[in-house]
Order: sequence, then C-alpha cells, then structure tokens
Amino acid sequence: MNNKTIDYYNNNADAFISNTVNVDFKETQDRFLKQLKGSKILDFGCGSGRDTKYFLNLGFDVSAIDGSLELCKNASKYTGIKVKHMYFQELNVDDEYDGIWACSSILHLNRDNLKDVFQKMHKALKKDGIIYTSFKYGNFEGERNGRYFIDFTFESFLEFINEVEGLSIVEQWVTADVRPGRGEEKWLNLILKKD
Repeated sequence: MNNKTIDYYNNNADAFISNTVNVDFKETQDRFLKQLKGSKILDFGCGSGRDTKYFLNLGFDVSAIDGSLELCKNASKYTGIKVKHMYFQELNVDDEYDGIWACSSILHLNRDNLKDVFQKMHKALKKDGIIYTSFKYGNFEGERNGRYFIDFTFESFLEFINEVEGLSIVEQWVTADVRPGRGEEKWLNLILKKD
C-alpha cells in the first residue's frame, strides 16, 4: 500500500471511524460466517474494528491487523484485543486461518501487489479456508480522494483471480454502499475458497 494512502488513514482516523464503526454489516458478515469451517479469522485491514468486534462477540478466535497506526490504536481500544500494526505484504504464515476477512481493505493495493497479497493470503489459509473481500464496482485504477484504489467488475476480477493459483470464487454479488448518503456507490463482494 502506498504511503499516501496510509497517511490518509492516519490523518483522518476519527472521521473514518465515525463513518464506518456503526454501519450495520450483519448480512455480509453472516454470509461469510455461513461459508466458514472453523473458528480462526484474520481481519485483514480492520479499520475501526467493527467486524472484529462482531466476530469476537459471536465467540470466534479473531486476529486483526491494519497498516494505519492510528486505526490500530483506536481499534484495539474498541475491540479489547491488540490490533497488530502490519502491512498486507508482511503476511507470512502457513495454514493458520479458517477465514480471512478483507473488507474494503486490499482495494488500496496496485495490481502487482494485490496479486502477491492474494498468494500470501492463500498460503495463510487452512485447507478449505475462505476469503471475503470487497472492491468498488468499476474499472478505475489510480488515486481517488487522497488514496489509491483498484476497482473491479465481475469480469475483470475473474480475469485477475485466474492468475492466482489455488483460489476459486464461491460467491459474488453487488451491493449498494451501506453508509448514509452513499447508496449510489456500488461494491463488488466476493467469497473465495482455497482449493
């Protein structure tokens, strides 16, 4: 992830948290949990800690990371667990997690880094492990609103993920943005499985 994107989250942590922490994301969270076999989850770019807290409250064994130090501090307080300050590219474990939750997070990587990170996520998953991830729906790649973004459509993501060995798409669906006043923005949601 580029430094400008990290700086954005460090400088705007309070505003970002207040916009996201209370959003009702239960439908998507539960869709992920329905596919999950096991209890060990990595919240990969946890932001405010909203999803970490939801999974913890349901009794799951959750680890959380974020690249923004400010978000880590806030999310640690909010969730009651230590959120690790770490970049996506630093993920380096084998067969550790039943599920990786990467909600609106890895969309800040450029295409080459994203491919590399998907390979690291694949390695970090146990057999039959799953990934939930989401991207803004479209064909844009570059800087927008002070951050780097890569957007995908169904077709462009399928083309992209075919280059990553060992992951297949289980579910994909499009939703409107759940934040107030953002309903016109569309999101591509994906659940992937380790083959």
